[in-house]
Amino acid sequence: MSTKAVFSSDIYDTKALIQEFFTTFPFLQEEESAFKIQKAWNKLVELSLNLKTACGLPYYIHPLRVSYILAESSFDTDTIVSGFLHGLLDKGLGEDDFKADFGDEVFKIVSGAAKIQKLPSNNRTLLESDAIRKMLFALADDVRVIFVKLADRLDRIRYIKNLEESERKILAQEVIDIWAPLADRLGMQNAKNEFEDLSLKYTNPAAFRQIKEVISQKQEERKAYLEEAVAAIQNEAVKQNIQVEISSRAKHFYSIYQKMRKRNKDPSELYDLLALRIICQKKSDCYNLVGIVHALWSPLEGRFKDYIAMPKSNGYQSLHTTVMCKDRPLEIQIRTKEMHEFAEHGLASHWLYKKGKSRDLVDIGKLGIFNQISQLKDSDLQDGELYKEFKNELLADEIVVFTPKGDVKKLPLGATAIDFAYSIHSAIGEKIVGAKADGKIIPLSMPLKNTQIIEVITNPNAHPTEGQLKIVKTGKAHQKIHSWLYQNDPTFIDHEMQAKIEAENLLRAKENQALQNARRAHKKGEGFDPEKEEGGTTRVKIGNSSNFLITFAKCCQPRFPDPIAGYVSRVRGITVHRADCPTYARIQDLERRRIDVEWDKEQK
Repeated sequence: MSTKAVFSSDIYDTKALIQEFFTTFPFLQEEESAFKIQKAWNKLVELSLNLKTACGLPYYIHPLRVSYILAESSFDTDTIVSGFLHGLLDKGLGEDDFKADFGDEVFKIVSGAAKIQKLPSNNRTLLESDAIRKMLFALADDVRVIFVKLADRLDRIRYIKNLEESERKILAQEVIDIWAPLADRLGMQNAKNEFEDLSLKYTNPAAFRQIKEVISQKQEERKAYLEEAVAAIQNEAVKQNIQVEISSRAKHFYSIYQKMRKRNKDPSELYDLLALRIICQKKSDCYNLVGIVHALWSPLEGRFKDYIAMPKSNGYQSLHTTVMCKDRPLEIQIRTKEMHEFAEHGLASHWLYKKGKSRDLVDIGKLGIFNQISQLKDSDLQDGELYKEFKNELLADEIVVFTPKGDVKKLPLGATAIDFAYSIHSAIGEKIVGAKADGKIIPLSMPLKNTQIIEVITNPNAHPTEGQLKIVKTGKAHQKIHSWLYQNDPTFIDHEMQAKIEAENLLRAKENQALQNARRAHKKGEGFDPEKEEGGTTRVKIGNSSNFLITFAKCCQPRFPDPIAGYVSRVRGITVHRADCPTYARIQDLERRRIDVEWDKEQK
């Protein structure tokens, strides 16, 4: 997903455009594929011929570019057809006609993409929406839904200049928050890098320009430096009869931007901006080449990573090392051609060389990410919690650790021995009292490191604690500990829920204040009937007084004539709940803060 679709044909000549598409991707010219794609194009043109985008282009140009992106990765015919049709469900093409013309598979992909057509435009609505849950269901049901959406977002970010200024910022932030890390998690490095660089251009244009200027400087000097390094490796590889292809590059802009933030430096102060990629024939050649590189230049401590022996959960394999070449750090990646194909296209590479036919698809459901997705989508987390776990766990960097028996456990960066214990079994997590890493006792709060062998120490009398809840990183551990505390510890206070409730109460207080202002704005007898407002009386009194700030709890939404109870909020005046509200019963220091309230049935 990297080539930019630029058409040589007249964009208003629909016959020439589709012919150019078939010429560009000859594997789609086989009779079965060509017929279905031509039919999809005809339907797209028929339903959108008179429609224009905001920038004045024909509507069908965007779906055509999306299909170009999908065809570059040689996806099956149904996925490419879905690229043409992914926006037509709201353009007059009904479900029955859709299935009759293009089949159930295409309808499933297109309807799945439509469900996550547009994520909410800010973090608050994103947290409160079910968009992420729908995305997880789509991922677990058919990953091709997400590939269509990734292609759609990639095309939109490429042509972001055609959008309004406000829409540019929303799209750029959505891409950096969701689509770039998701592309990374699916192993699609090219798409991930392009997402990040284009988003940076609009989320932080000053940093983007600064990095661009630094990269453009001293190009000839860097070129000579890299050519000399390439020649040294090639000479040694020839001596050992190893065939290699070596490419050099500057790191992509967003990677440099992240280094700037992490080290608090300008791009001109960074030196490890260059990288080489060595592609060889066999796995054994990869390890021989590491030996060659380390013999030529001194490796930097802690910068060698073996993703061949221990692939990332998205299937990525490669050897990474950083060496000091002529007093300058140089990052080197070493992989076979097959590993490189996967590194470039990720899960999409499963469709390469399949000639666009769905019957040739491999079973990608066996990959680890889909097990995580299934577990997460089937959880009982609320949408806000689900979004946090989606971001912090499913899209996070990861580590690989081992059980004493050698079983591999992949955990998010920062995970603890408690997370490790719960990844084995909930019963082990509940009874953990200590842990060893490589034979040495470690604190349960200590983040685990890559390749450690972890041994869990349990006690049958142990149980989860609130302290554990604060340090775990995985959704499973957090959910299990929270559930145990809620059911078994009467002193447990869910501070996150309390903060959420207070935020909701503040919003409700503002709404209530606006309603009271509206009442005061009406003169008596001029059409204001309190019994018709919000289904009845909305004023609450304490004793004979009702002159105080009231906030109605959103968790239980008390309404007249529900039995009610109140307590003194620390910053929101009096908060009113339904008397039977379970949240009210768990409020900290309730006995001291409780206050008797009742509906003011005689409000004027």
